[in-house]
Amino acid sequence: MMLSKDEGDFLLRQARKAIETYILEGKVLNIPEPPTKALKENMGVFVTLHENGELRGCIGYPEPVKPLLDALIEVAIGAATGDPRFAPLNSHELEKIHVEVSVLTPPELIIVNKPVEYLEMIDIGHDGLIIETGVFRGLLLPQVPVEWGWDEEEFLANTCLKAGMSSDCWLQEGVKIYSFQSQIFNE
Repeated sequence: MMLSKDEGDFLLRQARKAIETYILEGKVLNIPEPPTKALKENMGVFVTLHENGELRGCIGYPEPVKPLLDALIEVAIGAATGDPRFAPLNSHELEKIHVEVSVLTPPELIIVNKPVEYLEMIDIGHDGLIIETGVFRGLLLPQVPVEWGWDEEEFLANTCLKAGMSSDCWLQEGVKIYSFQSQIFNE
């Protein structure tokens, strides 16, 4: 389902408001009544923060496990304070950050006969990837390979690395690869 620009703008405002409320007041934003039915549906969502063009935090739900607005507020706070790669955002950074919201389609297993066929099944700039095997799981959003100029093989390799596995794990037996798409909204 495609969200409208107005719905996307609403999500961006709520994500920023959730971050500001948490950082400045130490409170979780009360979830407002969504203006449309679509925003009440369970959807996967990520919030990505950039500061001076550099990644500053990214947290999300790849699966549609919660109503979109509930999940959004939770992951916005998580991106600002809970990404283990970064120190929690402080109040001085609030005006410097740029908020991006990615609303995801449900992940779908990519079925191939031989792993090399994955290269033909990935559409750079359109697909995001999830790679998993056992307890290892890694996810990269569709915009990541575009930002880095990766081809399909580099995208697969970096998703493996994100999962904490070797860069060629996508060639191994038993590894599952899922694709999803996202609708991206930026401030």
